[in-house]
Amino acid sequence: MSDFVQPAQLSEASAALERLRTNMRASIRGKDEVIEQVVICLVAGGHLLIEDLPGVGKTTLAYSLARSMDCAFSRIQFTSDLLPSDVTGVAIYDETVKEFIFKKGPVFANVVLADEINRATPKTQSALLEVMDRARVTIDGEAHAVGSPFMVFATQNPVDYEGTFPLPESQMDRFLMRLRMGYPEAVDELEILRTAHTAYDAIALNPVITRRDVLGLQALARQVFVEDSVLEFILRIVAATRTEAEFRSGVSVRGGLALRTAAQARALLRRRDFVMPEDVVEMVAPVLAHRLAVARQTSDALEERRAVTAILKRILASIPAPA
Repeated sequence: MSDFVQPAQLSEASAALERLRTNMRASIRGKDEVIEQVVICLVAGGHLLIEDLPGVGKTTLAYSLARSMDCAFSRIQFTSDLLPSDVTGVAIYDETVKEFIFKKGPVFANVVLADEINRATPKTQSALLEVMDRARVTIDGEAHAVGSPFMVFATQNPVDYEGTFPLPESQMDRFLMRLRMGYPEAVDELEILRTAHTAYDAIALNPVITRRDVLGLQALARQVFVEDSVLEFILRIVAATRTEAEFRSGVSVRGGLALRTAAQARALLRRRDFVMPEDVVEMVAPVLAHRLAVARQTSDALEERRAVTAILKRILASIPAPA
């Protein structure tokens, strides 16, 4: 098999990705850019953090993605009393067979919505570390693989900090991308008001791609060609964050790999079998911003996000893109 994307593969992938985006637009109105970013994250094989206010459609977005792919969907409401075993599952002794039987937790699905993830204690948050990294959970020394494909779709409120536990850097680094949805435009919100209100799981969406299709798209994205000058461009961006005085620390090696992978996925969505510098530039903020924090103390998450984004823009402006 060739290490490069073939024209027929590119054509099939483009058709599948267009079907997926079109299907999601039926339930998510006026958020084409957000849908595209979510699909990029999926194709890159990563996990997504949406940091936004309640009621803007985050749960609907996750459910629409799962239904469009004919994948198992699971929602976990994170609270302060949630235990790690409530997420991963637990081994229960069965009297009939005289042995411990593993009962799977809600994390055993293809798309897992971790709702208000920062309301759980650090101990419960850490239950996601292994599964986000290795797509498995280990209970009593035995590893159990979760669904494939597997994507954690986490949400948190950037304003309400009462009763929350901020995600540690190790957890944030496992999210490939962070997005925000924002309010819809007036014309789109008017259309939403015209339609009957239904629960997210009552949305009627037919699957347009299979799980096998998703795994094929993820494998194909890894074959998208990245020229050495583009890799050096990524490295210069990452290195600049490590020497930037306004950041507490720079982007990790994992962050640099994430930027390359996201750029490959974006190129595939743009019907290209190679990465262009613009793919890297467009992915810098959603992939790197949540991995960075400003050195000065701030209690406002939105203010910090704006500051980090502004510094990243300045860094990008100072680094010439390859021709």
